[in-house]
Amino acid sequence: MQFWQSLFQCESDQIFELTKLCEQLGFHGVMPSDHLLHFAVQNSKYPYSPDHKPPSFRDDTPWFDCWTMIAALAAVTSKLHFCTNVYILPLRNPVEVAKATSSVAFFANGRLLLGVGAGWMKEEFDVLGVDFASRGRRYDECIEVIRKLHSGEFVEHDGEFFHFPRLNMIPKPPQPLPILIGGTTEVAMRRAARLGDGWISPGGTVDSTLDQLQRIDRLRREYGTRNRPFDSIVAVFGEEVCLDDLRRLQDAGATGFISIPFMFTIGPQTSLAQKREALERFAEQLMVKA
Repeated sequence: MQFWQSLFQCESDQIFELTKLCEQLGFHGVMPSDHLLHFAVQNSKYPYSPDHKPPSFRDDTPWFDCWTMIAALAAVTSKLHFCTNVYILPLRNPVEVAKATSSVAFFANGRLLLGVGAGWMKEEFDVLGVDFASRGRRYDECIEVIRKLHSGEFVEHDGEFFHFPRLNMIPKPPQPLPILIGGTTEVAMRRAARLGDGWISPGGTVDSTLDQLQRIDRLRREYGTRNRPFDSIVAVFGEEVCLDDLRRLQDAGATGFISIPFMFTIGPQTSLAQKREALERFAEQLMVKA
């Protein structure tokens, strides 16, 4: 089992030291999150909470550009991996995403995974002039474009949303960049099984996550994709996780486990010393024994 630490809502001035600490403690990687903007009036509904409001978003929450942030953090680490959780892919032009990710992966010696989602905040799409209603089809095509360009070969594309003549993009990533699909909606899980190199859970109970892992496995059987390498990175909210829970999740197909944001475990606006203590406790109780 690989262990990941979420960087969601982590205090900006602590991110560098926290990331280096994660590497020292043996975490496999860290996970930055993605959004562009804050809106004074927001009508979009968040899909993963009962009241449809995003968890603890504040007007002063910093949303760093993922690739700038990961490049900076990769420069001060040597073994730690980075996975976006999750990058709103259909909001962006996939050619630009392919260039940014191939460049970061090159300088980070391949320590990059691309965790992606469809996005739920229509207001962001409106600002960039991207049609929100067709984002699912755009999402699928973005994945196709990125994989073509990451091959380093001469390729061309003539799709519904994107078109380019025969060309290539250099540098290519040191190895194929895994694209992991986030979400627990039916369409998200089907996309993960059909197109993804893996799946990222937004979080649930142990039992609900076990059900989702079984669902992913059934869908991979349905699509005939069980012969491909596949990572399932899961998070558990609302209950304490023990070693037996980890083993059950691993037996069901989980390859990674996310230590959820500190604001949900030790509270918001905590010091680096408090986070260090929480990470050391997590490592001692779960990582060392897993």
